[in-house]
Amino acid sequence: MKTPAHLFRRAAPIALALAMALTAAAKASDFSEPWKKADRALVIDAYEYNSIDWVALTTDKRIAGFINKASDGLPPPYFCFGNETEVQLCKTLWRRYAVTRELFQTRKVLAKALGLKWGAYHLARPGNPVEQANNFIDFAEPAPDDLLALDIEDNDPTQWMSLEDAEVFARQVYRRVGRFPVLYVNGRTAQHIADNSYRYQLLSRLPLWYARYKPDIDSHFPIGNWRSYALWQFSAQANCDRQRCPYRAPGTPNDIDVNVVAMDVATLRAKWPFGGLVDVPEDYIASIPLPIPRETGLAGNVTVTYADVAAPPTLAELEAALRGHWASFRAGLRLPTFGRLPRGIGEYVAWLKKEVPVPAGVDPVTTASTTADTKPR
Repeated sequence: MKTPAHLFRRAAPIALALAMALTAAAKASDFSEPWKKADRALVIDAYEYNSIDWVALTTDKRIAGFINKASDGLPPPYFCFGNETEVQLCKTLWRRYAVTRELFQTRKVLAKALGLKWGAYHLARPGNPVEQANNFIDFAEPAPDDLLALDIEDNDPTQWMSLEDAEVFARQVYRRVGRFPVLYVNGRTAQHIADNSYRYQLLSRLPLWYARYKPDIDSHFPIGNWRSYALWQFSAQANCDRQRCPYRAPGTPNDIDVNVVAMDVATLRAKWPFGGLVDVPEDYIASIPLPIPRETGLAGNVTVTYADVAAPPTLAELEAALRGHWASFRAGLRLPTFGRLPRGIGEYVAWLKKEVPVPAGVDPVTTASTTADTKPR
C-alpha cells in the first residue's frame, strides 16, 4: 500500500507542472508581457529629438506603425512684439516651429514609403482647447488613414490640458476631420476617467492609448470601462537603458517609446487609425428572461425571449431630473406679489382672479363647462 508521503511525492511534480502551465497561460495574456508574443504588432512613437535609422527600423517586421509628435500646445504668436528679448524669443519659437514641422512632414513621407502606418499626436497644454485642436490639425495635415492622438501626460491642469478641455479638444477634432482622436494617458488618469465616466462621457469612449511601464497590467487596467487598449506604451526611457530594456527596436535609441497592440500586423493595418468611439460595455441588467409556462417547458424546444430593461440612470441624469423637479416644486410655492402678506382667504382669492387670467369662453365658477356648451334656457 502506498503511503501518503509517497502519494505526495508523486503529486508534487504534477502540481508544479500545472502551476507552471497556469503561469505560462497568464503571461500569454494581452495584459501580461504581450510583446513577447511573436504575433503581436508593435508601433513606435517619437518626438523631434529621437534619431531614427529607418532602414534598420523596417527590418523588424512586427513594427507596423509610427506615431510622431506634431503640435505642442498653442501655436506661436504670428507677430512678435515687446522688447528685444521678447522679440528674439518669439522668433526662436517660430524657427523651432518651422523646423519641427518640416521634420514631421519628412518623416511622414519616409514612413509611408517604407510601408508603415502613420500617426500624429498633440502634446496637450493648458490653454484654449479649440485653438489647440486647430493647431494640431493645421500642423499634422492628416490624411484619412492617419492616426490622431491627444497626449495628456498627467491629470494636472496646472501643467497639462484639463480633462474637461480635453473633451472640447476631441469634439473640435471631430468637427474638422470627421473622426475622434485616440486618448493617451497613464494608468492613474485612465482609472480616474473610468471612475468618473458620467463626467467624461466622451473621453471614456475614446480608444485608449495606455502608458504603463510594468510587465503586467491586469490588476490595474480599467477593464470596467475599456475592454482592452488600442495601444499599450510599455517601453520608454523610464524602463529602458543600456543594460536592460523590455524591447529594443532596431535603429532607435534607448529612449524611444515602443507600443504593443493586442492584434497581429494584418489586423492592425485593417483597424488603423482607430477613429471611432469604443463600444459601451453592456449593462448586466440590460434584459431579463420572460417566464415560460410549465407545459411549454416540459414539451421542450423552448426559445427564451427577453424583455428590455432600462439601464439605471447616470448621476448626471439624476442631477438634471432633480433640478427640474425642484424648479417645478419651487414654482408651485410662489407667494402672491403683495406688497404685504394677504389678509385672509378672500384677499388671496381676489389676487388669484387678478393674476391668473381666465381663458375666453371658460366659466370662472364651473371650469368644466364653457359658454359654448351651455344650452340656452
